[in-house]
Amino acid sequence: MKRRILHVVSNVAHYEDPSQPTGLWLSELTHAWDVFAAKGHEQRIVSPQGGASPLEPRALKWPLADASARDWLADPARMALLSATARPSDIDPADFNAIYFTGGHAVMWDFPGSQGLQHLTRAIHERGGVVSSVCHGYCGLLNTRLSDGTLLVAGRRVTGFSWREEVLAGVAAKMPYNAEEEMKRRGARYEKAWLPFVSNVVVDGRLVTGQNPMSAKATAQQVAALL
Repeated sequence: MKRRILHVVSNVAHYEDPSQPTGLWLSELTHAWDVFAAKGHEQRIVSPQGGASPLEPRALKWPLADASARDWLADPARMALLSATARPSDIDPADFNAIYFTGGHAVMWDFPGSQGLQHLTRAIHERGGVVSSVCHGYCGLLNTRLSDGTLLVAGRRVTGFSWREEVLAGVAAKMPYNAEEEMKRRGARYEKAWLPFVSNVVVDGRLVTGQNPMSAKATAQQVAALL
């Protein structure tokens, strides 16, 4: 049966220092997109402000830019999707069966405070849909509250890019906050793989989270299984 998935991407193009670019980690979108497309599901892309979603330069270089990402980069129609993303106000959450938050460090700045994204997430979840994220995408779940006022992640098993991975990636000093600790502060039961930079997915009911870029395909496969 055909389902509809809403992908969430960032509008942020740089770290606090404007000379240091960041953006969407492209493969975290493309790997999931490929999984859902293979099943015939419909997909759309939204961002906090709508419009263009910049790309993380590091994710466009070998070996991180794999065949899935290269195919997207070479397809003008797909690249156009990232230059004209929808605004949250353009989206009717009743039209979607799942929401999938992509990552890249950019999302740490514009995902957590977006009330539009929070509204979409809450509505999809409370209609019985799947809420999912990969890597830094879990920053989009930090402040989402359900209709009863409780945090969506409180008491739930989740994963996302760990602080150890930030340190090993050499970017910890650039971070506006420690996402792992912020998730724990909200009562989430944060988990991570024993080894960094390996695929790791945590499923807690209709909440599916992947730890890092290597987890995108497996995260999407879990979402697809729930759908």
